[in-house]
Amino acid sequence: MIRKLVTAGALALLSTQGAHAEDIRIATEGAYPPFNLVDESGQIKGFDVDIANALCAEMKADCTIVAQAWDGIIPGLKAGKYDAIIASMSITPERLQAVDFTAPYYIAGAALVAPAASDISFTPSGLDGKTIGVQRATTYATLLKEEFPGAIVKTYDTVENQNLDLTAGRLDGVVAQQVVMYEWLKTDGDSAFAFKGEPIVDPKYIGDGAGIAVNKGNTKLLGELNAALAAIKANGTYAEINASYFPFSIAPK
Repeated sequence: MIRKLVTAGALALLSTQGAHAEDIRIATEGAYPPFNLVDESGQIKGFDVDIANALCAEMKADCTIVAQAWDGIIPGLKAGKYDAIIASMSITPERLQAVDFTAPYYIAGAALVAPAASDISFTPSGLDGKTIGVQRATTYATLLKEEFPGAIVKTYDTVENQNLDLTAGRLDGVVAQQVVMYEWLKTDGDSAFAFKGEPIVDPKYIGDGAGIAVNKGNTKLLGELNAALAAIKANGTYAEINASYFPFSIAPK
């Protein structure tokens, strides 16, 4: 396999030799570490990208991976810019009206991170009057709006930017995906910040986990992706990728 991964607006080519290779275009966000990010050299990397690579290898497909801003990632799919989205997208009833999803490829909850010394709690009363950061157009933003009406919600284009405001003292806390915040606490949060309360895994907001999105009616690609996902779980490839990122399993049960 020959790989060349570059930033948004350019192509990241993954060539897999095979008699029945097909061309598949895949979008990811590139701003959601450790799942997808663009590193200092301009390469798109992360758990989502490694899963995409493994699926393409299993399907013997020639894949192109592009970075796409989150706000436009479903519209881009529907406009035919790419064939699938592998970008930690939660499977929800609302999104199922617009796209079709594979079986989930991982599951993680919504977590609250705040200053370690804070007495804030991940409850409606605990967030009452608190300024909480969240990435816009996400299930976490919907969760805050509907279940924490007393919170003062400030939205951001990326998790990175909401975390920058948290460290600058402009927020009382942030809500984001548990694993993403686990990674941030390890690298940037130091001992000054901590998880507060238990993650929320209510399917109403978190969905059934993160799935791979394809356009409605694309049953051929959907079936191929589901078969490849089952195969990499069965042959140990998924477990190897998981272990290279996290000390715990995020595989769906």
